[in-house]
Amino acid sequence: MKTIFVHGSGQRSNSWDKVLSEIEYKNECLTPDLRDILKGKSATYKNLYGAFKSYCDQFEEKINIVGLSLGGILALEYALENPERVQKLMLIATPHKVPKLAFTIQNIVLRFLPSSLFKDMAFNKKDTLALGKSMKDLDFTNRVSKLKNETCVVCGQKDKTNLKSAYYLKEHIKSAKLIIVEGAGHVLNEEVPERLAGVINGFFE
Repeated sequence: MKTIFVHGSGQRSNSWDKVLSEIEYKNECLTPDLRDILKGKSATYKNLYGAFKSYCDQFEEKINIVGLSLGGILALEYALENPERVQKLMLIATPHKVPKLAFTIQNIVLRFLPSSLFKDMAFNKKDTLALGKSMKDLDFTNRVSKLKNETCVVCGQKDKTNLKSAYYLKEHIKSAKLIIVEGAGHVLNEEVPERLAGVINGFFE
């Protein structure tokens, strides 16, 4: 069975390299790059989700998905819309709805950053701002309780923006287990790759 690792908006697919070096289970691990699967289409959430769905749909057998932040949002929506296609789901630092105030402040800050700082991110400055604008009304609040797939919710203790969502997802997804990683922040795959790999190994063993 294939396990798809989906990175966040400030990352590229290589952000999973250190985690994957510690993975013990025998599934085939895939790390699609969100910029690449978009194939030149405009960076809107609708287009990105469509591209992600097409990527996942190419596999005949069920898949596991591990998603962080934006990757977690894509994974969550795919599992909600295609429950029969997903075996296990891990949502890392994933909001159940976009926090509008924090998102607005973030986008204001991003506007003043030089374009060169976006070279190692999923999208360039223009596309990052466009994607953020298209996501501001995303809200899974009334849908997550319908998720039946075995789910693990993971969040860093210091990730205050997403900690509340982590508890919400645990409470409203019947099959969910919750793991809080003490002393860690938002990008767990880069901050604490060995510890995150341990969590993944335990969930997928």
